[in-house]
This record gives sequence, structure tokens and C-alpha cells, in this order.
Amino acid sequence: MHEDKPRVGLIGLGAMGHPMAACISRAGFALIVLDADAGRTAGVASELSATAAESAADLARQADIVVTMLPNSAIVGQVLGGENGVLAGFRDGGVILEMSSGVPDVTRELATQAEEKGVTLLDAPVSGGVSRAKTGELAIMVGGPDEAFAKSEAVLAAMGKVIRTGPVGSAHAMKALNNLVSAGGFLIGIEALLIGSRFGLDPELMVDVLNASTGMNNSTQKKFKQFVLSRQFDAGFGLDLMVKDLGIAMGVARATDTAAPLSGLCRDLWSGAQKWMGPGQDHTAVARFSEMLAGSELAPGAKDEPGK
Repeated sequence: MHEDKPRVGLIGLGAMGHPMAACISRAGFALIVLDADAGRTAGVASELSATAAESAADLARQADIVVTMLPNSAIVGQVLGGENGVLAGFRDGGVILEMSSGVPDVTRELATQAEEKGVTLLDAPVSGGVSRAKTGELAIMVGGPDEAFAKSEAVLAAMGKVIRTGPVGSAHAMKALNNLVSAGGFLIGIEALLIGSRFGLDPELMVDVLNASTGMNNSTQKKFKQFVLSRQFDAGFGLDLMVKDLGIAMGVARATDTAAPLSGLCRDLWSGAQKWMGPGQDHTAVARFSEMLAGSELAPGAKDEPGK
């Protein structure tokens, strides 16, 4: 089953990396895995009949393509560099798929470092969350050279739908801007529900109307009833990560000298929620911050008296 397929190493077996590794394995690729948690590395290797690597360099020596799915660009840089890093073990012609949500300028620097070692780095961040990572239906943005993309296209396709964005760094910029739009849509939707509830409208009814009207967005469709009105707040994407991505988006705005006042306010509100609630929250819990500001709580069927 593996004879004509590249060998794939995946570093980072968290909430997203684990199901992505499973998709790669199901597609018939020989898989090598590594996580900072040695127990997790061993467990996933056993579950997927994969090889457990001892270090990033060890993983790279066994792979043709290396996937990184890590919290931020700084950690990616640590994993790629150093005597036990990916670049220390990778052979000429290898391809790195940097699938984290990274900083575009740092990604370009890492790509230059990889090129000096005869390795090509593509940025390939994803959108869709844990649910779509499990089904192999992620949206995958990819930046970088065509030749390396051709080598890795089948691996990417095992995890989702691929959208080419341009040169290296462009995909990470697009991912951050996508999350900026998503974050703005979430906040304005929650504020609308709070206003409507104070007026006397049922929040669940409001979500139904929004989803049948021009106010529909991803949050009205897939987050408000499921994670906010249910009070579950467990969509699987962290508030800390959202704030990080909004910071990246604002960095792109500054680098391009683009005035973005609404984007800045959106970032400030999410950052304020992070400070108010503390680390480790799901991103949908930002609704609690909006509720605190409004002095109201949203719940199925809940509504204030009209005009109150």
C-alpha cells in the first residue's frame, strides 16, 4: 500500500494534529509521528500503526514530507532548527508542510533557512476545526513553489480541500485574515442576540431567522446554538489561539500600511475577553465577555421583557 507513496512525518499530535495524522494514515501513506508528549507519540503510533520518532531529526531522516502542526511560529522554528531539528535530519529535496497558524514574515525566514539545506517549505494552514479534521474536510490554504506542491498535493488532499494562495507566506496571511473575518462575525452576531433578547426576542428564533436571511455566517450556522446557547463552550478551538491569529492579522495590516480600525477594535475585544477570563478557554466563551458587557445572559428560550 505504501510502495509508490511518499513517507510522511507529522510533528504535533494535539487536537488537530491527531485526526490529521489519522487521515494521512487512512490514505495509505507510511506515517512517522512525534509529539512533545512522549506518551502521546507512543499512543498515536500504536493506534495508527505508525512509527514513533525519537526526535525531529529522527523523524525527518525517515520521511520524504514533514508536516508541522504546532502552536506558533516560534515553536516551529525550534522544531526545524538545532542539532536535533528537522533540517538536521532531512535530505535534499524534502518538503516541509507548515500547517500551523504562523506569522507570514517568520514563515518566509524559515523557508529561506530550509532552502539553504536543499529543503522546500510550504505554508499550509487549515480552517474547519476538529470536526472537519476528523473527516478529512479541512480547507487548506497553500503557499509556495509549484514543484514542491506537486510532490505533496496527494498528502494535502488526504486532509481536505486545497486552495493555492501564491508564494510562501501568503497562506499564513490568508489564514489570519480568515480568522479576523470569522471573529468579527461571531462578535457582531452575539451582540445582535443580546440586543434582541433585551427587546424580547427568543435567541434561538433569532438564530433561525439569521440563518434564513442575509445575516447568516459560520457562527450563526455552526456555533451559536451548538456552543453558546447550549452553554457548552467547547467548539475545540482555543480563545488564546484566536487572539494570536488576530494579532497576526493586525501585523499584516501594519506591514502593508492598511488602516483597519474595525479590525483593531475586534482584536482588542477578543484580547480583553482573554484577559478577563484567563487562559485555556474555548473561543466561543468570548460570548460570556459580551454578556458581561451587556449585563444579560443568552440561553435557549431566554428573553427579557420587551424594551427592558
